[in-house]
Amino acid sequence: MRELRPRLAAEADNAGARAAWHLPLNRLPAFEAAAVYYAQGSEFDPTPLAQRLIAEGRTAALPVARSRDGRLQFRRWTPGETLEPDAVGVPSPPAAQPLVTPQLVVVPLLAFDRHGGRLGQGGGHYDRTLAELRAKGAVFVLGLAYAGQLVDEIPMEPHDQPLDAVLTEVGYIALRRD
Repeated sequence: MRELRPRLAAEADNAGARAAWHLPLNRLPAFEAAAVYYAQGSEFDPTPLAQRLIAEGRTAALPVARSRDGRLQFRRWTPGETLEPDAVGVPSPPAAQPLVTPQLVVVPLLAFDRHGGRLGQGGGHYDRTLAELRAKGAVFVLGLAYAGQLVDEIPMEPHDQPLDAVLTEVGYIALRRD
């Protein structure tokens, strides 16, 4: 899947903008704050989605890793603002930006299935963070992916946090979590 994603990215012209307009806000639970991510390499770029959410009156945030094996925190972000490397080297909002508790978390992935399975990068940051957020209240987890990243089945372990839906360059996929 690591080899496939760069090919999908190269073939998906203007994918981020197309995906942003496929998001059916009326089908999502109510939310005020959404966390996106800083795309690295061939990850699907969520910037157009963040811009749409901000235009719709939502607060956008980016994750900040405080350690290599801990949970993420989220800080308010607007596209174009200055970022600085976090504990794992990913560009993130500086400590001066306010913390945000998102009700919608947009996550990157290598692959997904129609049952909510997600194959991430393997660090476990999102699984730990989503487990903590879900223990405190409702959070909707939206995978952002190229349509070609859909696979038949992702083996899930007890600690893996499932997706609620996936947004691709060709549409929105509500997932069956069974």
